[in-house]
Amino acid sequence: MGPGMGMRHWRAADRGCRASEMNLSSAQIKELESIQQAYYRETQLLRAQLFSKRLELREILTNPNANTESIRSKYSEINEIQSRFEERALEYLIKVRHLLTPEQLKTWNPEEEFPFFRRIMSGPDSTGPRLRKNQPSTERLREE
Repeated sequence: MGPGMGMRHWRAADRGCRASEMNLSSAQIKELESIQQAYYRETQLLRAQLFSKRLELREILTNPNANTESIRSKYSEINEIQSRFEERALEYLIKVRHLLTPEQLKTWNPEEEFPFFRRIMSGPDSTGPRLRKNQPSTERLREE
């Protein structure tokens, strides 16, 4: 979809803001706090599981005796937990959306609510592996 077809393109100066930064009514503030508390309660275990599984993946990747299938399996577990985490975040955004008035929705930027939501909205990161300074690229290694 291009501009004018329903998609918003945020300029740096016109990015909008988080719901908590808006001039909300006292009822909206109370409801937003309730939504936030419920979200953090619902995702607390998922955050702990993600942290633990990522440590396990790092351990497997650096273990010379680990087989490729165990690496893929651990990565699959992480993806499944991450997916559930992102579903909870989407539900949070939907609840916040319903809380806001049509005027407030015009200045609300959902991408500001969660850093990872920006990644979802902008697509996959194409930077690839990070090379250290002065480290030859794999392309140059292949040529040598």
